Amino acid sequence: MEKSCALLIHFDKGSPAIANEIKEALEGNDVPAKIDAMKKAIMLLLNGETLPQLFITIVRYVLPSEDHTVQKLLLLYLEIIEKTDAKGKVLPEMILICQNLRNNLIHPNEYIRGVTLRFLCRLNETEIIEPLIPSVLQNLEHRHLFIRRNAILAVMSIYKLPQGDQLLVDAPEMIEKALSTEQDPSAKRNAFLMLFTCAQDRAINYLLTHVDRVSEWGELLQMVVLELIRKVCRTNRGEKSKYIKIIISLLNAQSTAVIYECAGTLVSLSSAPTAIKVAANTYCQLLLSQSDNNVKLIVLDRLIELKSSHRDIMVDLIMDVLRALSSPNLDIQRKTLDIVLELITPRNINEVVLLLKKEVVKTQTGELEKNGEYRQMLIQAIHSCAIKFPEVASTVVHLLMDFLGDSNVASAIDVVIFVREIIETNPKLRVSIITRLLDTFYQIRAARVCSCALWIIREYCLSLSEVESAIATIKQCLGDLPFYSVSEEGEATDASNKTPQENSVTVSSRRPAVLADGTYATQSAVSETAFSPLTIVQGSLASGNLRSLLLSGDFFLGAIVSCTLTKLVLRLEEVQPSKVEVNKATTQALLIMVSILQLGQSHVLPHPIDNDSCERIVLCMRLLCNTGDEIRKIWLQSCRQSFVKMLSEKQLRETEELKAKAQVSHAQPDDLIDFYHLKSRKGMSQLELEDEVQDDLKRATGEFVKDADVNKLNRILQLTGFSDPVYAEAYVTVHHYDIVLDVTVINRTKETLQNLCLELATMGDLKLVERPQNYTLAPESSKQIKANIKVSSTETGVIFGNIVYEASNVLERTVVVLNDIHIDIMDYISPAVCTDTAFRTMWAEFEWENKVAINTVIQDEKEFLNHIIKSINMKCLTAQSALDGECGFLAANLYAKSTFGEDALVNLSVEKQADGKLSGYIRIRSKTQGIALSLGDKITLKQKGGK
Repeated sequence: MEKSCALLIHFDKGSPAIANEIKEALEGNDVPAKIDAMKKAIMLLLNGETLPQLFITIVRYVLPSEDHTVQKLLLLYLEIIEKTDAKGKVLPEMILICQNLRNNLIHPNEYIRGVTLRFLCRLNETEIIEPLIPSVLQNLEHRHLFIRRNAILAVMSIYKLPQGDQLLVDAPEMIEKALSTEQDPSAKRNAFLMLFTCAQDRAINYLLTHVDRVSEWGELLQMVVLELIRKVCRTNRGEKSKYIKIIISLLNAQSTAVIYECAGTLVSLSSAPTAIKVAANTYCQLLLSQSDNNVKLIVLDRLIELKSSHRDIMVDLIMDVLRALSSPNLDIQRKTLDIVLELITPRNINEVVLLLKKEVVKTQTGELEKNGEYRQMLIQAIHSCAIKFPEVASTVVHLLMDFLGDSNVASAIDVVIFVREIIETNPKLRVSIITRLLDTFYQIRAARVCSCALWIIREYCLSLSEVESAIATIKQCLGDLPFYSVSEEGEATDASNKTPQENSVTVSSRRPAVLADGTYATQSAVSETAFSPLTIVQGSLASGNLRSLLLSGDFFLGAIVSCTLTKLVLRLEEVQPSKVEVNKATTQALLIMVSILQLGQSHVLPHPIDNDSCERIVLCMRLLCNTGDEIRKIWLQSCRQSFVKMLSEKQLRETEELKAKAQVSHAQPDDLIDFYHLKSRKGMSQLELEDEVQDDLKRATGEFVKDADVNKLNRILQLTGFSDPVYAEAYVTVHHYDIVLDVTVINRTKETLQNLCLELATMGDLKLVERPQNYTLAPESSKQIKANIKVSSTETGVIFGNIVYEASNVLERTVVVLNDIHIDIMDYISPAVCTDTAFRTMWAEFEWENKVAINTVIQDEKEFLNHIIKSINMKCLTAQSALDGECGFLAANLYAKSTFGEDALVNLSVEKQADGKLSGYIRIRSKTQGIALSLGDKITLKQKGGK
């Protein structure tokens, strides 16, 4: 069992020192050898060895040493050895060290005195401390400040012992006297802390007596003053008006730590708008003045808390918060944007968007290596602004379209998705967006961006000029047809006899170019490259046009090009009166599709065209050859209607999430409401009046009502039976990195139980923090015992143990075995939301996967999905519209986040067989092995369903 100690050093037990060797080294006169032996002895003791034979040797040969290092190690040794027997009485040999400690307390060397006083702070044995008290009190008036500091702390620790108030009856009076005369800031802080801890009334009296000089005190003392104010006001909220002025005066302190604590104290004590505004301004100043990124992140967390409870006040400070974007750290920039996006109003939207546009332009300089990621965040932020306030879209959409050809593909994808949404929600911008998109289309480098841009072109090119321009742009980006050409003599048998000039492939391409006067012209490039049979020279991938992407083997993009040309030709039939022009465009589209198929089936590329793309292109060719009215309606209208429906569902889902986040408060019918206008305002400051109003509003709306106690009852676990002599039950609380067991132990017998001890052990990645203590339970009395357990991962763990006690009529110790407590992964994870893009990115990055075969008695796909969601406490990211209908197949993505900030991804694919049973797989992916395995076990256990 681990023992608490101030010294924690790793020690390899594989090579433990022999006690005899340590003893010989301690008995010698060599100081370095003695130091090394003491260190070995201490580390052995910390690792569970007892070494009782060393005590007398240390008393004889180490106590008299004058070396400072030896004396410090001696005090560490004395701290960790057992000083009491099994019954709690001090061992007789401990008397031997009392005289040495007394000598150290009156030692002429200040260091020896100081470390000995510090050692006394960690002693709990009254019998050892009592004879040393006169020497400790003498040191309160010593000339050296190091000794006075530690003497005050020693007095405080002695006074806090169970019988300390009897050992030092007038300790608070002596410390108060020392506080009034002390000049050293650290000693004053220790003295005030002692009064705060042991005699709170004296500390309050001293504070109110010297209220005008608080701003002149040192940083350490001011921090303790703020802690005292928080404690006093929590116990008696009516007295907070006395201390608000002190807090506001400390806001002008020189120490930024004090200013930060002042702001936090102000928020915790007062909800008055004036106080909240002062605190928020303070946080904003700290955000800009501090260079440490960790400090900035902590301050941003405080601003997030203020935003959730006092949004109206934070709205006025939105531009101050935005100044934090000047930091080059991505985490700070991300948190800042998250705060700002929830504070946008019609009044400040123009200022915010203008600043975001300036930041986007700054990212083009390329000075920072993470400019691409920052630009992506800014684009997403502008996207959110434009969706909430469509009137600002016109000011940003053309600027962002310059980044469609960005080398950062993720950033370009965000831009094109933004353009796709804006062109639907802002019909007035359609013409300008289409014109701009056609002008910049040749700059696009990524296939995914090209795909989305082509979708926009085919859905929103409506007029005759737009359709013709779109077809011309696509033809220019594809270049001359066919995509490759082979000389007639290029036989495999005689290819080696040909000269390089004879054996060649000619690849040509065109693209728009901007001339010096700003007009556009067509630029052609023809390259002739050496060729060997069954190979092809691909176009340059850096050019970013459709030709190079197709020659790289992206036939999915080829299918999208075919669909785009088909829709454009169908729309041309509606807007073009000349049948000749329509037939010409149809012929050109068919020629392009045939060329793509020819390229895919020619064996000149490493990978031939896939079946899906091939079938899609053939379908487009058939449609152009023979088109009915019903098919025309599906192609030209239904797709866009589906997109509109998707946008409306997305907006509805976001609205529901905002409602879920909103605080639900309930007021009791008999709650007391104070009427502000009927109150006496005599002697109250404006801040106090505002505070009273805010408290009344909170009480009226039920914000003070907490339902934690109701939920607590659902988490109580019974550890022993009702017939056991000792009844125990536990309430388990899972915090971020630890588990707190609040165990209630009840003595159900008529006898006193002595040395009752709650012994716990763990299995899995759980670790006990505290050493078990012994208690005495009176007949039919109860005791609250808390146990802290550290969690190192999200793996499922088990806590087990027993209760051991002694009774007067039983010679042996009695053991009551406890029920096991299973710490479930469900205690660590909670439903969360992320975008589809983020989900796919994480799915590709995460390396741990657990694949669980579906085995259930449930026969309905949706019922099975709901059962899994409920069982593993995750959020379904797949829209409800995608799950509607009966097709015998269902696929859905689920997402959750652990308390450690880890992501859990689940993909469910289920198919209904002919016999009515469900089959398929549930795949779990995560960054760590623990989540993947634990969630897989949970799903395997719960998936069968049924009653």
